[in-house]
Amino acid sequence: MPTTSPDDPWSSVADDWGRYWGTFARPAWEPMLRTAAIGLGTRVLDVGCGTGELLEHLQELGARPTGVDPAARMVELARARAIGSDVRLGDFEQLPFDDAAFDSLLAVNAFQFAADEERALAEAGRVLVPGGTLGLAGWAERGRNDLDAINVALAAADDEEPPDDGPLRVEGGLAGVLLGAGWEVLDDGVVPVPWTARHDTDLVRGILFGEDASTIADLAPVVVAAAAPFRRSDGTYRLLNAFRWAVARRPG
Repeated sequence: MPTTSPDDPWSSVADDWGRYWGTFARPAWEPMLRTAAIGLGTRVLDVGCGTGELLEHLQELGARPTGVDPAARMVELARARAIGSDVRLGDFEQLPFDDAAFDSLLAVNAFQFAADEERALAEAGRVLVPGGTLGLAGWAERGRNDLDAINVALAAADDEEPPDDGPLRVEGGLAGVLLGAGWEVLDDGVVPVPWTARHDTDLVRGILFGEDASTIADLAPVVVAAAAPFRRSDGTYRLLNAFRWAVARRPG
């Protein structure tokens, strides 16, 4: 998580986020879109749309995507990428849209940031039509992610323990929170999600985006050493990770 302005921590790092992580979750899109039956003409809200890569993909499918994100720079970049899509500033817990405005809502690597999960799900239900679908996706447990080796090394460098897996990251976590809120879960699963870096510089910038120059200089050797097992003969890096996803139907 970036360590910049507490009011809008993501805007100052939005460009680097899009460059290194914008399409990272793409493998999780396909099973969600298939299960939610998203296609030509589907009105889709992408919550936490980031720099707009999923919005652009939905446009290519012929859907009618709309985006919302709490970071002003993310909104700016998403509008530039998904030209013609309505992209607004807003939070999951207070979506700036009318009741029953969408057929489907997607939140990829976003639901875990909601301060109030119950309210976020209630808002999702409000903006969906009866029978509308909600798709959630996010990181799987640490043991499934090669990136955890770097996170462990960085925590050790700061004399800290790496964070524990949250309840949404474990098997059944996303489906469980949806079932508990009265949603009808249609399907859920886990998909491999690789992250690649072209060289040491991209590796360090991608991992340490949002840190100041002195911190990056101090921690770059830690990152490179921890990523050594994932360095390929051509100098690129490939770290295999995993995302969990779940799709549910709006409660009646």
